[in-house]
Amino acid sequence: MLGLTPTPPANAFVSASERHKAQDCFPLDVFFCKSCGHVQLLDVVDPRLLFEHYVYVSGTSPVFVRHFQEYAADIVRRYSPAADALVVDIGSNDGTLLSFFKAAGCRVLGIDPAQEIAADATARGIETVAAFFTPQLAERLVTERGQAKIVTANNVFAHADDLHGIAKGVAALLAPDGVFVFEVSYLADVVEKTLFDTIYHEHVAYHALAPLIPFLRSHGLEVVEAIRVDPHGGSLRVIAALVGGPHRPGDSVAALLSSERDMGLGKIETFYGFAARIKHLKTELSAVLRDIKTQGKTIAAFGAPAKATTLMYHFGIGPQAIDYVIDDSPLKQGLFTPGMHIPVVGGAALAERKPDYLLLLAWNFAEPIIAKNRAYLDGGGHFIVPLPKLRVV
Repeated sequence: MLGLTPTPPANAFVSASERHKAQDCFPLDVFFCKSCGHVQLLDVVDPRLLFEHYVYVSGTSPVFVRHFQEYAADIVRRYSPAADALVVDIGSNDGTLLSFFKAAGCRVLGIDPAQEIAADATARGIETVAAFFTPQLAERLVTERGQAKIVTANNVFAHADDLHGIAKGVAALLAPDGVFVFEVSYLADVVEKTLFDTIYHEHVAYHALAPLIPFLRSHGLEVVEAIRVDPHGGSLRVIAALVGGPHRPGDSVAALLSSERDMGLGKIETFYGFAARIKHLKTELSAVLRDIKTQGKTIAAFGAPAKATTLMYHFGIGPQAIDYVIDDSPLKQGLFTPGMHIPVVGGAALAERKPDYLLLLAWNFAEPIIAKNRAYLDGGGHFIVPLPKLRVV
């Protein structure tokens, strides 16, 4: 359906001693199922390579911290978990979301394969099992801790090749009146806003609601709410419950299904148009960067999210255009970007080096980044926001 340029794993940053070594690139081909409308990658990279030494943490982003705070408050308001009810977060990362459920009086447990991040979360009071979630782990947790009132999985339900195993495990872990809540990058937003850079190897699946409903039902789970939310340029929050339980589908489910039909999300022709818009964006951004370099101006990038790897490879943006990348995460500073091996530096570099232009690779945080760095803008600097629509600020 859509062939993007092969890349290394999107978070495979390297140290200075490794930056002269070539990294393996893997195909990034997206396929559409004509039977059910599901969209996913054909080639799957070993998840141990992607996640066991992960460098992304939620807590470094004030926007995500606030989102998770509101998220937890919404679920607590909707389902009123009893004091000491168990909340399990699959792919819990640094425990940011669970910290808010813990503050609400719940027992919390994180599950995440990133060993260093899991150990750090546990040390900070959010007990985290360093493992991949499986049906076998779910059964052990039920035996040891009882069933969960709430199971969450944020930006990870799209990360696994074995979605059947995750759904089976969730169904076993949930209490009869429990709910499974997960957020994923929403395919409708990806297509409408041409957010092709959210396609990378960690994201095996690109979810729409219509294919999810029969899939979850095949594992004894029923979708009861479907809500569009802001993160990652546009995400889908799905709330599911055990079939036959006390929760019934709300109006949001039928409304979103109708919206997907209206935009043609179940038709292959919709994705041909998506591919054409990506090609147009590449032409536009390449021309802007080429013009800036021709004038002898300097360009740095701001933000080193996973999506940056896809954008830089598919648009051919490398060290010939970008001098360095500024990122707030200490886990990435001092390293070099996947494949392109552009140095990642801390925020102080903006005032010290004063680049003429900043390409916002973390474009989904464009407004707060620009507001925070108003002094750079007032001093004559420029921001290039590549998506959803190219603009220079």
